[in-house]
Amino acid sequence: EVQLVDSGGGLVQAGGSLRLSCAASGSTSKYVIGWFRQAPGKGREGVACISGTDGSTDLSDSVKGRFTISSDNAKNTVALQMNNLKPEDTAVYYCAASFRPGSCGADSSEYEYEYWGQGTQVVVSS
Repeated sequence: EVQLVDSGGGLVQAGGSLRLSCAASGSTSKYVIGWFRQAPGKGREGVACISGTDGSTDLSDSVKGRFTISSDNAKNTVALQMNNLKPEDTAVYYCAASFRPGSCGADSSEYEYEYWGQGTQVVVSS
């Protein structure tokens, strides 16, 4: 079992940047870590993921070229760097962990993830 704490959200103008952080209570080497977001009135959408076993990453088409995901294994953290933010990026962002080896897909269902952070709000003003 792993506990996740996500942080780093805030209010930013369109075109700005934010860096979200997901801190895990232990090693994530055997987990896939994903970032999801949920806008008001919408379902939860996967935006990025990183594999703990091989370090491979995937990003959704809606954020590709603007967001990057990375991990710091020494600190048990996963970061989501968000650049060139748009108003449509406004949402609550959640990190999640899935205990499984191998690569990941950013569009994986939220039901594939067993552990979740509490969420951090991102608001992008136009």
